[in-house]
Amino acid sequence: MTDLIRSWVETANDADSPFPLNNLPFGVFSAGDTPRCATAIGDKVLDLSALQSAGLLPDHGFDTPALNSFMGKGKEAWADVRQTLTDLLREGAEQDVVKDALHAMDSVTMHLPFTVAEYTDFYAGRQHAFNVGSLFRDPANALPPNWLHIPIGYNGRASTVVVSGTDFHRPMGQMKGPQDDMPSFGPCKRLDIELEMGAVVGVPSEMGAPISVDEANEMIFGYVLLNDWSARDLQAWEYQPLGPFQAKAFATTISPWVVTKAALHAFRCDTPEREKELLPHIKDTGPMLYDIDLSVTMTAPGGAPTVICETNYNTLYYSAAQQLAHHASSGCAMRTGDLLGSGTISGPEKGMFGSLLEMTWGGKETLTLEGGETRTFIEDGDTLALHGHAQGNGYRIGFGPCTGTVLPAKGT
Repeated sequence: MTDLIRSWVETANDADSPFPLNNLPFGVFSAGDTPRCATAIGDKVLDLSALQSAGLLPDHGFDTPALNSFMGKGKEAWADVRQTLTDLLREGAEQDVVKDALHAMDSVTMHLPFTVAEYTDFYAGRQHAFNVGSLFRDPANALPPNWLHIPIGYNGRASTVVVSGTDFHRPMGQMKGPQDDMPSFGPCKRLDIELEMGAVVGVPSEMGAPISVDEANEMIFGYVLLNDWSARDLQAWEYQPLGPFQAKAFATTISPWVVTKAALHAFRCDTPEREKELLPHIKDTGPMLYDIDLSVTMTAPGGAPTVICETNYNTLYYSAAQQLAHHASSGCAMRTGDLLGSGTISGPEKGMFGSLLEMTWGGKETLTLEGGETRTFIEDGDTLALHGHAQGNGYRIGFGPCTGTVLPAKGT
C-alpha cells in the first residue's frame, strides 16, 4: 500500500479528503463561464485548460467540455499527464501559474465528465442476482443457467445519463399487477435504486475484432459511481422476453469525477472464487477488481440522511475488464466514452444489499429513516446518494457525490 503523497494544497493532505494527490481524478467544471476539463485536489478544482494554455500540459483537448479527447489518447498520455500534475502539485513545487488555476470546489458547477457514447448495464453481482431470482422464482432456481458462465447485460440509454445533483421526474409507464385483467398507465409506484460502479472506456476497439481481458483492462480509463434508477413495477411487466426497457431508460446518475486505474492500482483484488470454470475469452488473468467501500444514504424531504446500505465493490463476480471483453467478443466495436455499469453491488448480509427491492424484500418489509418515516420504495422528494472510497494508509481515494432527488411525475 502506498503512502500519502503530500501536496502544497494543504487540504489535500487531510486524512479524510477524498482528493489527495494520490487520486487526481478527472472531470468537467465551469465557474460562471465555459465548461472545461479539470482535476480535483483537496477542496480545490484545478483548471487543466489553463495549464494547457500555459504550456504546462500537452494539447489533449482540456479546453473542451468533455474528457473524450484525452481519454482516447491511451495509457501513455494518461500516465504522462498524471505524472506532470503530481510534479506540479507536490509539496514544495508551488508556482503562481498553477495557484491561479485553482478554484474553490464549492464555488464551481460540475458537469457530465465525458460524452457518453453508449451505455451498457451488466448484472455481475452474484448476491443481487440470487436475491432477485429468489424473489421472482425460488432460491433453487435463482440464477439463470448462463449466469455463472457469462456476464449478462443489456444496452441502456446514453441520452439520460446525468451528472450527480441532477433531479429528475418520476417515470410514467405501463404496468400490470398479477391480479389485474388489463395493464394501466401512470406514475411508477415502485421506484428503486441500484448501487453500481461504472467503467469508462478510453481506447476504442475495431468492429469485428474481439479483445482479451488484458486488452480490455488497458482500454478502461477509469471508474465512476453509478446509480441505475429502476422502476420495478414497469420492469416486472415489460422485461420478458427481452429484458429491461422503459423501466431503466428514464435516468442513470454518475459521479462527476472519473477516478483513474492508476489511482486505484494499490487497491486491486481478485474476483471471488469461481463456481464454474470460465471459458478462455473471459477467464481471470489477475486482480482486476478493487477494494472500494460503498454506501447509500436516503433522505426524506426535510429529514436527515439515513445509511441504508454498506458494501464493497470487491463482492462482484465479474470485473469490468471481463464485462468489456465479453461485450466485444462478438465483434461489437467499443468506443471512447462507452459506459459499462457493473450491475447492483450487494454483499452477503441484508445491510449490504444495494437496492430497495432487496432491502425490503419486494416491498414486504419497511425501512425506518431518521425522524421515523418508513419506506418500501422511493417517494417524491426523497434524495438518494451513493458514496465510495478506497482506504489507504492515512489517505483515501474518493469519487465525490452521486446524488439525485426524485420529483413528481410530470402532469400529476
